[in-house]
Amino acid sequence: MSTYKTLKIEKEGAVDWVTMNRPDALNAMNPELVSDLLDYFGGLYMDHSVRVVVLRGAGRAFCAGLDLKDRSNAPEAGTASSSPQAGLMGQRRISEIVMRMRRAPQPIISLVHGPACGGGFALALASDIRIAGESARMNAAFIRIGLSACDIGVSYFLPRLVGVSVASELMMTGRFINASRAERVGLVSEVVPDDQLTEAVKPYLEEMLTTTPLGLRLTKECLNMSVDAGSLEAAVAMEDRNQILCAQTDDFREGISAFLGKRAPAYQNT
Repeated sequence: MSTYKTLKIEKEGAVDWVTMNRPDALNAMNPELVSDLLDYFGGLYMDHSVRVVVLRGAGRAFCAGLDLKDRSNAPEAGTASSSPQAGLMGQRRISEIVMRMRRAPQPIISLVHGPACGGGFALALASDIRIAGESARMNAAFIRIGLSACDIGVSYFLPRLVGVSVASELMMTGRFINASRAERVGLVSEVVPDDQLTEAVKPYLEEMLTTTPLGLRLTKECLNMSVDAGSLEAAVAMEDRNQILCAQTDDFREGISAFLGKRAPAYQNT
């Protein structure tokens, strides 16, 4: 595994605990963190040893967005001092992170506490499940610094999660949504005290790890496809294909045997 300067990777069996580790900067995204996130999420697609990813931030924040104090971020921010070519290249480096997160077959669970602004908001939205600490405050900060709020996939993810009306409100004002309202509108699955986030995610991990490796990966893939499916027939075709693939595996037979025997399954990913 690569050694990252701004990410801390802790492996617990088939679970990767990924911590953005720039606490003094509220885990704001500088070029190093962008590169580390790109590399980590890019490597997940072919990594069958990792079944679930937990993403979180060190210190007082999840991620405060782009590090505007780092002048080397100028091309990414699309400032007047950068050329259109350099600006687009920098912009694509950041937006590619969320595309790699969605491409990764592993479920990604974000533990959001403190600020999750701009790019940090986008990372949370690109995750499959979000659990919020009571201190969580999220916003599409881009519109507050002279840019459009449509950035890093936010215009794609947010209306699909909370509906167009709430998404329009948040994106056109840049206002913050706190943890309790985020839970009410379905943006997060639950809200817990900040110091209980690690414990709160464990039941999700335990339940996901009782599924077959193939079944879990295909479920994320099919969910992604179904959100944008052109018809019910298209979604059902993907579902049918997944069920037939899974039914041919030894793990399916083990799952049936474990269920009937009232025991924990021992999957071999075969």
